[in-house]
Amino acid sequence: MANKSETKLIQPLFDNLQKERFAVFATIDFETGAPNVSAVSWVFAPDEERVYLAVENRSRIVKNVKKHPAAALTLLANESTYTINGNAHIKEEKLESVPLKLALIELVISEVRDVMFYGSKISAEPAYEKTYDEKAAAKLDGQVLEAMKKA
Repeated sequence: MANKSETKLIQPLFDNLQKERFAVFATIDFETGAPNVSAVSWVFAPDEERVYLAVENRSRIVKNVKKHPAAALTLLANESTYTINGNAHIKEEKLESVPLKLALIELVISEVRDVMFYGSKISAEPAYEKTYDEKAAAKLDGQVLEAMKKA
């Protein structure tokens, strides 16, 4: 049975992408042409047709997106696993009002697919914690989210 495909975010995914969360971003490596997969957490959907990601502006992700725009974001939400495919580009080289040098990547959605294997559901989403100063992490996370919302 084929998994259902959409051309934009369904409401539960949009709602889940209004805050920081664990996701996996796949790009095409600018040197080898092989898949490159990275864990990301600063993700935000400004609407149902786009997703923003904030990454360190010297990241391999930035180099990959500049050479090959095809990309996919995978996340666990709504008791399932979803892959959001599209073309990515650098929307901003440096997010303003954020102390780190973060690039803002915009993923323009072409397809959203539920890729969970048949007859199963996610019973617990992954949890993570920041391993540096908790107050500093919360402040930085807030600054990044606000900058992404203003972009």
